[in-house]
Amino acid sequence: MTKSKVVIIGTGFVGMSYAYALLNQGTIEELVLIDLNKDKAEGEAMDLNHGLAFAPRKMSIKAGDYSDCKDAGLVVITAGVNQKPGETRIDLLNRNAKIIQNVTKNIMLSGFDGIILVASNPVDVLTYVAWKESGLPTSKVLGSGTSLDTARLRYEISKYIHIDSRNIHAYILGEHGDSEFVCWSKAYVGAKPMMDVIESMEQIEFKDLDLIYHKVRDAAQEIIKRKNATYYGVGMALVRITSAIFNNENRIMPISVYNDGVYDIEKDLYIGLPAVLNRDGVHHVVNLKLSNEEQEKLKSSSELLKKSLEQMDI
Repeated sequence: MTKSKVVIIGTGFVGMSYAYALLNQGTIEELVLIDLNKDKAEGEAMDLNHGLAFAPRKMSIKAGDYSDCKDAGLVVITAGVNQKPGETRIDLLNRNAKIIQNVTKNIMLSGFDGIILVASNPVDVLTYVAWKESGLPTSKVLGSGTSLDTARLRYEISKYIHIDSRNIHAYILGEHGDSEFVCWSKAYVGAKPMMDVIESMEQIEFKDLDLIYHKVRDAAQEIIKRKNATYYGVGMALVRITSAIFNNENRIMPISVYNDGVYDIEKDLYIGLPAVLNRDGVHHVVNLKLSNEEQEKLKSSSELLKKSLEQMDI
């Protein structure tokens, strides 16, 4: 991966929040925007280019097509459709799966041999679809998973204990959805276990942990209720994943990865687990020693995802 080139497919709110964050952080050298609405992609590229004078590094930004994927190190899929009135969840899944299949097919026809990152929802299911269609090894296809949920968790904990969220080390695992859960047994503030922190501080009690979890789980709904969509947070999460890949960081992040038996849960699916990321994609999944309760929650979450996959027309 000699050149840090990213192709974004889908110039909606998520895709462009990601693009804007890439520009502001100077993460990459080259950015290509692809959308069915070519005028929209061109307009977004023009707008971003006008900010280059204030950016931390030189970047090439343009609208393009699938042929631009050939020499990209990373292709990020943010395309998808919203639920129609009266449409079932499975109907929506099938429609989005067909979109991801078509997008992935076009990516691979270019001769692409880089890494695919899926941000479209439901991300775990659609990452699986992209992997099956691409023919790439599982290490080179991943989803944003619970990276944003984990960032929300770190923020909520930081508010309670008044410690910088960057010093909060805790994960949301499982499906990026209602069956996700907090791995409290492996939550730390600095090097101090979260449970020890609770015992030593008066302003937080064990009962507050459920409140924190529910705030995290329901955050997207609360944001959508107020502004119709969420996109800034996931845009930042995608940049963090991008940096870990291009900078060969070997950084641990909770993302949607293929379960190949590291955890004793349903196999042949993608689910949110802690994984080491570098320029090769997913180097390996980190095997945490979960509590019995956490293990059951992860297993239940995997069963729900497996059921969705079995119901879909893929």
